[in-house]
Amino acid sequence: MKPLSNTASAVRASTTLAIDSLAKKLKSAGADIVGFGAGEPDFQTPDNIRAAGIRAIEKGLTKYTPAAGTESLRRAVCKRFKEDFDLDYDFTQVVVASGAKHNIYVALAAITNPGDEIILPAPYWVTYYEVIKMTGGVPVILDTDESTRFKITASQLDSAITDKTKALILNNPSNPTGMLYSREELAAIAEVCKKHDIYVISDEIYYKLIYDGKEFVSFAALSEDAKERTILINGVSKSYAMTGWRIGYAVANKQIAKIMANFLSHSTSAPSTISQYAAEEALLGDQSSVEEMRKVFEQRRNHIVKRVNSIEYVSCLNPDGAFYIMMNVEKLVGKTIAGTYIKDGDDFAMALLEKAGVAVVPCSGFGAPNYVRWTYAASLEDIDKGLDRLENFLKNIEM
Repeated sequence: MKPLSNTASAVRASTTLAIDSLAKKLKSAGADIVGFGAGEPDFQTPDNIRAAGIRAIEKGLTKYTPAAGTESLRRAVCKRFKEDFDLDYDFTQVVVASGAKHNIYVALAAITNPGDEIILPAPYWVTYYEVIKMTGGVPVILDTDESTRFKITASQLDSAITDKTKALILNNPSNPTGMLYSREELAAIAEVCKKHDIYVISDEIYYKLIYDGKEFVSFAALSEDAKERTILINGVSKSYAMTGWRIGYAVANKQIAKIMANFLSHSTSAPSTISQYAAEEALLGDQSSVEEMRKVFEQRRNHIVKRVNSIEYVSCLNPDGAFYIMMNVEKLVGKTIAGTYIKDGDDFAMALLEKAGVAVVPCSGFGAPNYVRWTYAASLEDIDKGLDRLENFLKNIEM
């Protein structure tokens, strides 16, 4: 048979989904597994949102919608952005898709020509790297480390831009690091983007999950210039516990939004109509459940960070938002634990799963090979159970 697509064949499976799938397989076979892999809230979708989905079914609102989404949902997005960021958008600038991940793909498809360079700060969410390649772009990685709290600087960005640079992808707050850019840091980055006339894809899906009273600033709210060159990515999955409903949205200038909508019309069309009506309720309805979840996540963050940093050989920074920690396992590289030689975070994660029944995500796919990601979208009981197992596992280091 003739060869398959080189582009599609080069796409790697999601590290996050792979470890979660393996953990579930072991669990279904009877193994006692504590999972910290999946990036989704462990709360139920709030009652008012579920009720809106049920009403849509009962009213027969189950037909196709415009490719970019229902007008009412797109207007709801505009209202939420006005209330939260004081940003004014027309509903025609909103493009609804099957999750924020889908919007990132469509956004890149709208702006990328073959060979265009897309700057990607590391650590990065695994999907960014793959979709850049899928849309014909070239990922240009900007490495960061703990000394900068895993954030790029304006001067670092300026030095990385070439005449082939088309865009910067910025995830704020970040998955997997949980770090948040300040207004001053973002403003300096925005000036560099203006200087070189590049687009910004700003993924702000975790913006409602911020801790310690810190300020979240949307990139598009920095200035009129920033607003014009920014494609904002957001959705209902994380803040409203709606991962399975698959609703994300992008907001961009009218030219980009139109191209994205046209792209959707010939690929997936609009996402589930029922989910769109539920998402509308999420954005316009009672917001108290969001704050309730945020408070619980903050409590869990405080707990897991304190415990991890009390364990010998491992450590983590205190994240500003989202619901992940990146655990540094560099001190374990080169050691043998329970018969397994540890070369990197991948080896550590696999050994921890197989020998201790704890599923975490190796960060090699995030551009940080000596780290593993833990989600604290889990009960305090499960967090302690997992960390107790980690401590016992590390007692098996062969000296």
